[in-house]
Amino acid sequence: MTALTLSTSGAASLRADAIVVGIAKGAKGPVVAPGAEAVDKAFDGKLGSVLETLGASGAEGEVTKVPSPAGLKAPVVLAVGLGPVPGKDDSYGTEPLRRAAGSAARALSGRKKAAFALPAESAEAVEAVAEGALLGAYAFLAYQGGENNGGGRNGGNGKAENGPKLPLGEVLLVGTKSRDKAVKAAADRAIALTEEVNRARDLVNTPPNDLTPEAFAAVATAAGKENGIKVQVLDEKALAKGGYGGILGVGQGSANPPRLVRLSYTHPDAEKTLALVGKGITYDSGGISLKPAGHNETMKCDMSGAAAVFAAVVTAARLGLTVNVTGWLALAENMPSGSATRPGDVLRMYSGKTVEVLNTDAEGRLVLADALTRACEEKPDAIVDVATLTGAMVLALGNRTFGIMANDDAFRTTIHELAEEAGEASWPMPLPADLRKGMDSPTADIANMGERMGGGLVAGLFLKEFIAEGITWAHLDIAGPAFHEGAPYGYTPKGGTGSAIRTLVKLAESF
Repeated sequence: MTALTLSTSGAASLRADAIVVGIAKGAKGPVVAPGAEAVDKAFDGKLGSVLETLGASGAEGEVTKVPSPAGLKAPVVLAVGLGPVPGKDDSYGTEPLRRAAGSAARALSGRKKAAFALPAESAEAVEAVAEGALLGAYAFLAYQGGENNGGGRNGGNGKAENGPKLPLGEVLLVGTKSRDKAVKAAADRAIALTEEVNRARDLVNTPPNDLTPEAFAAVATAAGKENGIKVQVLDEKALAKGGYGGILGVGQGSANPPRLVRLSYTHPDAEKTLALVGKGITYDSGGISLKPAGHNETMKCDMSGAAAVFAAVVTAARLGLTVNVTGWLALAENMPSGSATRPGDVLRMYSGKTVEVLNTDAEGRLVLADALTRACEEKPDAIVDVATLTGAMVLALGNRTFGIMANDDAFRTTIHELAEEAGEASWPMPLPADLRKGMDSPTADIANMGERMGGGLVAGLFLKEFIAEGITWAHLDIAGPAFHEGAPYGYTPKGGTGSAIRTLVKLAESF
C-alpha cells in the first residue's frame, strides 16, 4: 500500500525522489501555485519561466518534470497543472487538487517517495490532495510479473520482479498543520476511503474465473471479521428455500452458483439506517440472449455495483460513522447452458411477483429486485441501489457520468449534490410514468423489458416496482464510469474505477 505522511517541514529540506508543485494557467503564462514558494526560491523566482520554456501552460492534468537546482534535496521537480488561476477571493477547488495529485502520483510510478507541495492549507484541501495521490498511486499487478510481485494493490517500491513499475511508495504532504485535529482527521479519512476504493478496484479488475459469487462472498466475510461487520451469506440452497427466484433464475445457467450477502455495520448511537444494494454479476455473457462479439471482454466489471456497496459499508465501519449501514450484495454469474433461464420463462420473485423474462441480458434488475425487496423488509430510512445496469445510460450520459433516479425528488437532489462534493460526476434522471406500460406482460405481473427508447429509465421503473410503500429509494446507474477502457487520467486508472463509493460514503456521513 502507498503510505501517506503529513509533514510540517518545507519542501526544500526534504529528501525525496521528487517534489510535486502546482502551476496554474494564467493570462501571461504559468503561475506557480501556493505551497511551492521554497521551490520557486531555489529557482531564483523563475520556476514559472523555466516551465513555460519547457512548454508548460498550467492546464489541468499537465505534467512537466525539471531537474532540481542547488538548494533542493530532491533531484526532480514535477509541476502539475491545476487549470485556470482562481479569482482573488477563491481558492483552488478540491476536484482540481484531487486530479492534479492523481496525475502526479501516476507520473511517479516506480519512485519510493515524493513530497507534495500543492496548495493545501485547509483540512479540506489536505484531504483532496491525499485522496487524489492515493487513488492515483494504484495499479492492478496481481497477474503480472511472475509469482513474486507482492499482490495486486498499490504498494511496494521500484519494480515488480520481471514486471511493470510498482506505484509510488510514499506520499509526503509538506507544509501541513500535522498536529491540527481537523487536518489529521482529514488525512485519516482519505486513507480509509482510498484503501477501500482501491480494494473495490481490485475486485472489479479480478478475472471472473477467480472472482466467482462464492469467492466474492468469501472476501466480504473476511473483511467483515476484520472490521466488526456482521456478515450473512445465503448460498443456493438458502436462496431456494427463501424463494429468491430472481437471483436463482439469473445464476442457474452457471456452474458457479449465486449468493446473496448481507453486511451489517451498526453504531450504538445511530438513529438512522441506510441500506445499500449492489448488482454483483461476476460475469455477464448475456445468458441465452448472448451478447454480440466485442461486448463480452470487459463483462467482469458487471459486479461494480456490489463492489461499491461493499467498499462503502467497510469504509463506514472504519470511520466509525454514527449511522447503521446495511449492504446487500446480489451475486450471480449469467451464463448460457442447458439449465439457463430462457427468454419466455417466468420467474417468481422473492416479493411474490412474477416476471416474464423477455431478455436474459436484462439480468441485473432481476437480482436487484430480490435484494431490494429483502432490504425493504428491514424498513431502513432510505435505500440506494448501485448497478452497471444499462447501456442506455451510457448513451445518455457518456462514460464518466452516472445517472440518479429516485422516488423522491429531494433525495435525488441530495445524492446529486453529495456526488458533486465527492468529485463524482452524476446527473438526475426522471422516472416517466408513461414508460411503465411497456413492461406489461400478458403472462406475468411484469416483464423485464419495456420500450427500447429510454431503456435506462425503464430499468429504473422496473426496480421501483419492488420498493415497499413509504420507503425512500434511489437508483444509481454507473454503467458508464464504473470501468474505464481508455488511457488513465487524473486519479482515474484504466480498468475498474470504484465509481459511486465516495458518493455513498458522503451519503452515509450525511445520515
